Amino acid sequence: MFNGARILVAPLDWGLGHAARCVPVIRSLMKHRAVPVIGADGGPLALLSDEFPGLEQVRLPGATVRYAKGKDQRRSMVRQFPKLLRSIREERSLLDRLQHELALDAVISDQRFGIRSNALASVIITHQLFPITPILKGPLRRLNQRLIGRFDRCWVMDHDEPPGLSGELGHGAKVLANVRYIGPQSRFTREASACPKQGRIVAVISGPEPHRTLFEKILIDQLEAIPGDHLLVRGLPSTAQEQRANVTIVPHLPTDLLAHALTSTDLIVSRSGYTTLMDLHALGRSALLVPTPGQPEQEYLAQLHGSTGLFMVQQQDRIDLGAAMADLKGTSNPPDSMDHRPLERALEDLADMIQHRRTVTFSRT
Repeated sequence: MFNGARILVAPLDWGLGHAARCVPVIRSLMKHRAVPVIGADGGPLALLSDEFPGLEQVRLPGATVRYAKGKDQRRSMVRQFPKLLRSIREERSLLDRLQHELALDAVISDQRFGIRSNALASVIITHQLFPITPILKGPLRRLNQRLIGRFDRCWVMDHDEPPGLSGELGHGAKVLANVRYIGPQSRFTREASACPKQGRIVAVISGPEPHRTLFEKILIDQLEAIPGDHLLVRGLPSTAQEQRANVTIVPHLPTDLLAHALTSTDLIVSRSGYTTLMDLHALGRSALLVPTPGQPEQEYLAQLHGSTGLFMVQQQDRIDLGAAMADLKGTSNPPDSMDHRPLERALEDLADMIQHRRTVTFSRT
């Protein structure tokens, strides 16, 4: 399909979720004879390097977002907003310098608005066509639409029929013409990871500080008090493995080992990030969801999926793992209906755009 086209894949550096959901996209690109180039930094770069050790990579630093300790993030976000806008300009400038050096034919950006070029077929991946924000919801949605509209295509990782997995985040009355729904995507498959239960709790955490560390401490304290052997995945690829009483703490796990851990446990504890929800959907697993305090997107997704009865939801300052374990019989597994055809159609469309640009360039020369 792609005949060796070189395609930069660049996920946002806010936790590991954006990088993790790029894994199935990179796999599909390679399957269709594209040459993906990984563009990332920090944890996302480490995760994708582990998944695809043979792929070329380039460091693309992005803005580092830090949350306030409390639930109200409005003041923190206002202070950091100018930095986020500068980051978009810096990313655009960096890509202008790199695109010829890397001989790129296209870019696929996961939620990085600056990774776009008028000279290249440019795709943005998102599930937030209509983001929920603590302040200035209307103006920020309009800005979001304007930034998305500058890309040739916007791939939404959800079903086209609402509510899907993203609810009102990814569906609305007025959707931009460049939007294509490519279905939920996950690096996991139920068939590849099915295994017997081992009677333990697996907690998977990620996201911005300081709440990542606060969440970790709360979980470790409670896990040590619950009988059995438990696993905590920190979402920090650069750290070492630790053992605290009955809790094994690992920085992160390769896809196959993490899939095995998630399917062999009685209880999964995680944030309510969108990539996590897609992974649980792919595995057919329920979970205890704990939204990041003050993050409206995660709070909305936890409420949306908690209301279906498929997931349990607790707030970070009121976590009770013992109660969650006792309530396991009241939960159900979400359906497993991963359909890869929408992604295949989106890749065919991207290949056509690349070929069209090559033809136009050739005719001009």
